[in-house]
Order: sequence, then structure tokens, then C-alpha cells
Amino acid sequence: MLNIHIPSLTIGAAVAAVAIIGVFYAISANSVIPFSIEDIKQSEHEKTKPVPVESKSPQEINLSVLTENASPLRGDPNAPITIVEFGDYQCFFCNKYFHETEDSILENYVKTGKVKMLFKDFTIIGQDSVVAAHASHCAEEQGKFWEYHDTLYNHWTGENNGWASSENQLKFAKELGLDVEKFIECMSSGRYMEMIQSSSNDAKTVGLTGTPGFFIIGQNNKIIKIPGAQPYDVFIKVSDSKELQNN
Repeated sequence: MLNIHIPSLTIGAAVAAVAIIGVFYAISANSVIPFSIEDIKQSEHEKTKPVPVESKSPQEINLSVLTENASPLRGDPNAPITIVEFGDYQCFFCNKYFHETEDSILENYVKTGKVKMLFKDFTIIGQDSVVAAHASHCAEEQGKFWEYHDTLYNHWTGENNGWASSENQLKFAKELGLDVEKFIECMSSGRYMEMIQSSSNDAKTVGLTGTPGFFIIGQNNKIIKIPGAQPYDVFIKVSDSKELQNN
């Protein structure tokens, strides 16, 4: 029986309306809570129910909250639309989105130059979520972030059941042909821990309480928020909407 994290279940299961959020540039420093790899702590689970998106009024946010502390871009850097996903590699509905929706977006929108993608860590499920996130950034050092990202979801078997342990990360690295010595050094250094925590802080800043959560940035710097693992049609309607096109 799968162990399912309640916040990810709540967000993923709900078919919520999307809302347009105006984007205003501002210069501000994100708060950072550094911690070492020897002292990895599980983030406290969010217990409050998510606020319906439609009840929120337009809010000012710093665009860097969505684009910094993130993965490398996937797709053409000049693509007019950006999809930012906040996810946890152990999340049931993140895995559901990956297997049921992401491939279609990649094939029809990313490969055609219409959309580029970013992934940001929101590690709320357990210690192995942080371990997996750190491993993905170590893989990025060898130019294989997205390959490792895909490998993690292709090995998903549940939440907090051990599949994403540090021991298994080494197996995944070997499967991808990474330089194992460099990978082990990176994992031991813990150098991406601060970045992962900052990304999780960013998720809370933009009002997320579970995973996955998506923000689609348009040509006019407007943003549409899509909570949960919505079907492909929802992403396409939003990406093609007039609200995200140049005025």
C-alpha cells in the first residue's frame, strides 16, 4: 500500500480554477536558512488547507522568486512562455503529472520552441526528498539535471518508503553514466542544501502549501497559477490564452 503525503494529495486531487497574477519587478533579498548535509531535517508538513486561488486578489511578487534557485532551463531560452514547476520527487501527484502530462507538453510545446520549463524544489515530504533534490543538482554539474530528474520519477515507488535514499541515488548516477567520484564528492559536500531550502522558501512566498504547483509566465510578464497535477488540456489552454500574450 502506498504511503501518500496528505498535502500533495489535497493539491493534486483538487481541480481548482486558475487565476491571473500581475507581475511587478522588485529588488528584494530572499531569506535563506542554511543547513548542513549532516543535519538534514524534514520540513514540517503543511497542515492548513490551501486557500482557493479564485479568492486571492492580484498580488505583487518578485519574478526572481520563480526563476532563481531553480533547475537549468529546459527548451529554447527564447521561448515566449515559461512553465515553472514546484515539486517534490517523492510526491505522488508530481509523479502523476510527470507520467501523464509532461511528455505531451515537451513534445508539442517545448520541442517546438513555444515553451521553456524550470523546476524548483519544494521538499515537504521527507528527508529523502531533500536527498533526491540535492542529487539532481549534483547531476547538473555533469550536464544531466533533466536526465536525472526524469530518472528519479521513473524510479518512483511511493512516499517515504526508501526508494529515494542516498544509497539509491548512487545507483541512479551509475545508470546515467555519471562520474561517480565527482557525484559522491558533490553529495558529501552538501553545497546545494542552501539552494534547496531557498527554493522551498520561494514556494511558501508564492502561497503554495502542497506539490506540485505551477506558474506559467507569459510574454507580458503576467503569471497564471495552476495548482496541482492538472491534465494536459489545462496547461494548453493557459499557455495559449490571450492573457499571456504581448499586449
